[in-house]
Amino acid sequence: MNHRNSRPVLMVIAACGIAEGAAWAGPPFLTDDPEPVELDHWEFYVAMQYRHEHGGDALVAPAFEFNYGAAPDLQLHLVAPFVLDAPRDESSHYGFGDTELGFKYRFIQETGNRPQIGIFPLIELPTGDEDRGLGNGHVQLFLPIWIQKSWDDDKWTTYGGGGWQLNPGEGNRDFWRFGWELQRKLSDSLTIGGELYYITKDTDDGRNSPGFNLGAIINISENHHVLLSAGRDIDGPNLFSCYIGYQLTF
Repeated sequence: MNHRNSRPVLMVIAACGIAEGAAWAGPPFLTDDPEPVELDHWEFYVAMQYRHEHGGDALVAPAFEFNYGAAPDLQLHLVAPFVLDAPRDESSHYGFGDTELGFKYRFIQETGNRPQIGIFPLIELPTGDEDRGLGNGHVQLFLPIWIQKSWDDDKWTTYGGGGWQLNPGEGNRDFWRFGWELQRKLSDSLTIGGELYYITKDTDDGRNSPGFNLGAIINISENHHVLLSAGRDIDGPNLFSCYIGYQLTF
């Protein structure tokens, strides 16, 4: 995303970000972008993500994410979360959640007349305790493609796309996730924007979930950034979700 080397982006919370059986997307985003970390550079995040539904609450705190520019146009990715599952009228559980691994590869560069395009396959390893509500209990896979275009000297940027997610488990079903985001750079210190997303149902008794998110990135310095966002489903289980995170780039 366009916050590499102090180029800020909006990051908005995804409805699926902390839901059991869904991949952790761009922190804290459902919609991601095709732009990898630059060669030999790092990104590190520590974040808190909260979600409220009729059936209870879920919290990821803390979540640690690492991204590394391993080669030109190639980024390696790791997320290690701690999860609180707090269903209504039942016992709450806290512990290590499912681990996410992946890589982002940009295969088309952006030009004045052409967007950049990339893939970002993700795999979820079942390191969380399924019996305590801390993980899916199965290996999951997300296969997306992302597109991005900027204009007006990068004051405006839009990106989006989506893909298919493998979601094994009793009562679960494979599903599709889509999203699109528009952001505006107001200054070197602040970018704001918004996202619309759509998730097809991921369980046999579930339903499709359109929704939206709003958020901002505050650049404290070239290397230090604060991420804030909030949103909800328009018609779905997510009644409210929010995110606060710290990002270090170097």
